[in-house]
Amino acid sequence: MHQQVDELDQWVDLASERLGGAVIYANDDFFAEKENLLKPSAPVFIEGKYTDRGKWMDGWESRRRRTPGHDDCIVRLGAPGIVRALVIDTTHFKGNFPESASVEITTASPNATIEELLAATWTEILPRTKLAGDARNQFGVGHTPRATHVRLHIYPDGGVARLRVYGDVVADLAWLGREGQVVDLAAVDHGGCVVACNDMFFGSRHNLIMPGRSVNMGDGWETKRSRKEAPDWLLLRLATEGIVETIEVDTNHFKGNFPESCAIDGKIAKANATAGELLEHEGTWRPLLARTKLQAHTRHFYSKELDNRGPFTHLRLRIFPDGGVSRLRVHGVATTIGRENAVLFTLNALPDAALEAELLTCCGSSTWVRTLAKSRPYDSLLSLQKKSEAAFASLTAEDWLEAFRAHPRIGEKNAAAATGAQAAAWSKGEQANLADADVETLAAIARANAAYEKKFGFIYIVCATGKSPAELLEIADARLKSDADTELARAAEEQKKITALRIEKLAQRKG
Repeated sequence: MHQQVDELDQWVDLASERLGGAVIYANDDFFAEKENLLKPSAPVFIEGKYTDRGKWMDGWESRRRRTPGHDDCIVRLGAPGIVRALVIDTTHFKGNFPESASVEITTASPNATIEELLAATWTEILPRTKLAGDARNQFGVGHTPRATHVRLHIYPDGGVARLRVYGDVVADLAWLGREGQVVDLAAVDHGGCVVACNDMFFGSRHNLIMPGRSVNMGDGWETKRSRKEAPDWLLLRLATEGIVETIEVDTNHFKGNFPESCAIDGKIAKANATAGELLEHEGTWRPLLARTKLQAHTRHFYSKELDNRGPFTHLRLRIFPDGGVSRLRVHGVATTIGRENAVLFTLNALPDAALEAELLTCCGSSTWVRTLAKSRPYDSLLSLQKKSEAAFASLTAEDWLEAFRAHPRIGEKNAAAATGAQAAAWSKGEQANLADADVETLAAIARANAAYEKKFGFIYIVCATGKSPAELLEIADARLKSDADTELARAAEEQKKITALRIEKLAQRKG
């Protein structure tokens, strides 16, 4: 299904070079280099320009195939995300454009090798579809999981000038940092999005939250000369809910056309709120920065001047009366709810295998993992917790035993949990009180572990969070007196407690 150009404005080009996008593989780029595909500029044609391989073309062009098969290339997205639309631009390719194309996505490490990517599992998001020559071929895409790489297939060969991959950023959660850490809540590569503006005649609204400082006057948000009393405005959805610490308004390169002043307001709204919904009730906006004079070609920082620090999910920037702003930075701290929302958004967007790997850090039962993964979406932490409890309630004794095997023994030094580094780190934190235990106590716990395993056939498992070494030893001694059936049920209850605590840590990105 073709999309109109104006519909593409609501999304970010995930493959953009400015975000770090790169064409990392092409099976053939004999006539024109694969790197041209992601150039930010519109494709050009230079009459009479040739290279030693043929006519110079501003795009990716493979040689004419004389063997079966087709050509393809792989793009590492600059920002991982959910793909919403594609533009396969064949501008200036008239007698040498591909007959058709298809597109696939996958999720992989940013450092994945070409060999790993070629062997990866790819999901088709655009089936083989005819292309028009010398045209911007636009295609809507149905629901997709989070992608890190895109693979463009052209049939059988030919040239494509540009590839644009429009969608919603689903950032790596490392951007959240530690609890209380100041981050840029507006950054596009963290998931910030400029929802709407009243005008962007000279410069796209999306430029405002791009990485780095602007490179020229065209790399910013600039409105036309409005000739009206009311200010121009822009609506920004933050990457997640947060408390604002510092605002930066940068007018870099805007010297004779910077705004006389600006003002910023904030509010809390649902993540998918439209511009109409955000603007509907003026009284719901709270002043963040009162109208303040701006200077040309300057980075302005505001902290003490902020009237209300939030929490906010959306900001409104007003510029008086018009003009250009190159960048807007919103340095702040994600709230607890903000951290939860960011994590849940990502979990809901992950491919099945990636989601299951995340859930496995909370509980080593593969049945629990699959059951919980199938219960998406997770609308809130409470929703995730309830679905986790329901999944745990369906487990059998064999499932419990599988979960137990994913844990290190109590007091075991340098133990690596079977479910990976995150689970190992959580186990270490849960047993933190054992770090100062004396040698005698640790030896007694080791003897209790051995006696427990010999009697019951599985490790001594207990929710160790907050418990002293003496308490853990006392609990082990008491449980050694139980019969097998009673102890298996008790151990399952302890696993349930551990799972519940880890679900909360996962949702709030703790530890």
